Amino acid sequence: MSHSLFHLSFPVRDIASTKEFYVSGLGCGIGRQSAVAIMLNFHGHQIVAQVTEELGPPQTNIYPRHFGVVCQTEEEWAELRDRAKKNGLTFFRDPQCRFTGKPIEHLSFFLKDPSDNLLEFKYYKNTNAIFGEQDFSQIGDEHERKAATANPTLPT
Repeated sequence: MSHSLFHLSFPVRDIASTKEFYVSGLGCGIGRQSAVAIMLNFHGHQIVAQVTEELGPPQTNIYPRHFGVVCQTEEEWAELRDRAKKNGLTFFRDPQCRFTGKPIEHLSFFLKDPSDNLLEFKYYKNTNAIFGEQDFSQIGDEHERKAATANPTLPT
């Protein structure tokens, strides 16, 4: 497994609400920042919020796009869940257990940031499910994927 850091650049409305959500709400560290961008330490990875006027319509579903963290322990996942609740962050999908009883079972919740970006926080009960369990072709919730395909949120 590589020790390289993941990097993600994503669109936001403004720096102030982004800092409030990611720094005050989630506890991210701040790196470099300007009037149009802010670099954040997102659980040891570099994410860069870029101010843009064209965010596109808000997603109505977790598909086609979201990003987040796979927690290493259930305690870490619970701490993030509790922090989000305590800080009044917007839950897009409440905490739940997905794929119960299957080797790909995991705890999950989704948050929505002030620019309508969706973030997922999950914990796999079976760590092999993170990159393994190739006998299972299911990735995500099929009924929601179909709904997202039938009603896309991106302009055509």
